[in-house]
Amino acid sequence: MSIAAISIDSIREKVIAGERLTLDEGLFLYRDDTPLHDVGALADMVRMRLHGEQVYYNINTHLNPTNICVYRCTFCAFRSDLRDPKGYAMDDEEILQRGGEAVSNGCTELHIVGGLHHQKEYDWYLNIIRILHEAYPRLHLKAWTGVEINWFEFLTGKSVREILEEMIEAGLGSMPGGGAEIFHPEVRGKLCEHKADAGKWLDIHRQAHQLGLRTNATMLYGSIEKIYHRVDHLVRLRELQDETGGFQTFIPLAFHPENTGLSHIRKPSSLVDLRTIAVSRLMLDNVPHIKAYWIMLGIGTAQAALSYGADDLDGTVRHELIYHDAGATTPELLSVEQLCHLIREAGREPVERDTLYHPVVRDAGDPAGWELDPVGR
Repeated sequence: MSIAAISIDSIREKVIAGERLTLDEGLFLYRDDTPLHDVGALADMVRMRLHGEQVYYNINTHLNPTNICVYRCTFCAFRSDLRDPKGYAMDDEEILQRGGEAVSNGCTELHIVGGLHHQKEYDWYLNIIRILHEAYPRLHLKAWTGVEINWFEFLTGKSVREILEEMIEAGLGSMPGGGAEIFHPEVRGKLCEHKADAGKWLDIHRQAHQLGLRTNATMLYGSIEKIYHRVDHLVRLRELQDETGGFQTFIPLAFHPENTGLSHIRKPSSLVDLRTIAVSRLMLDNVPHIKAYWIMLGIGTAQAALSYGADDLDGTVRHELIYHDAGATTPELLSVEQLCHLIREAGREPVERDTLYHPVVRDAGDPAGWELDPVGR
């Protein structure tokens, strides 16, 4: 179909029939003159087809073992130099304390990402996984972006497969989706010149999927990229998912400019956020879940996104630092009651999940006690 022949009606026909949308159709959906409510309605149709009225959340804690990083990505407000007063690296006691806090608060997941500390050896990173898993074997460890795995390659000379196998043996449960940023080299070279390129990031996730790890995927939008770069990014993720089926959740991440090298750029509007959520749901027909990350979107926009294709709000998110360092004004924690209220107020049914989307059943007498729902497994 030629670009001139694309319309919201022709796209609606394909969505109803369950047919895949093209890159050009994705570009059409992103255009300002394509009515947002129409795009949102189509995305909501797909969400409903996949998940009914269920919206997922989890009880999780973040762990950023260090903010010291060799890279100087222009969009990052989290990183620090070694001699910067705000720089830190956690020791084993602090790491285990964070794990213990997570368990005592009923968390099912510890989300672990951080800086690439040039004075820490690979074994320091491996040991983080090992000691946490040994101390808290039920706590799911979702750790290390593709960029961090690539850094471990550099440190050790080992292959990606060897590193992933060692991490899995130590207790790694899955991988987050960070470090993807924008794949297209026109943008990636300006945002994060020395970081793992698109081919490397995708190959690391390919190998993780081949080893049985489930991973997430992200896209950083609203900095210097154009609409074409966003849709190209989604298509590349879709192609890998066709090959491996290993992505479980896609998380669009809005750029927050404060305290970055791009502080002159405005943060994306809520309308751009909602359109990005909706286009992502429509283009990524083979990725099960689309997350509205409330820390990044803001609570109101995240709630609205539940009608624009999103089926996941992330979780309670204790100790999030990366987005708050970049100026996020959202709370640093939401209670389960607050999350469930947001979901119910949007007309949806809240479902607590673990990292791999198994439903969780709570012990009414012990808030920290939980089991996986045998019916939902």
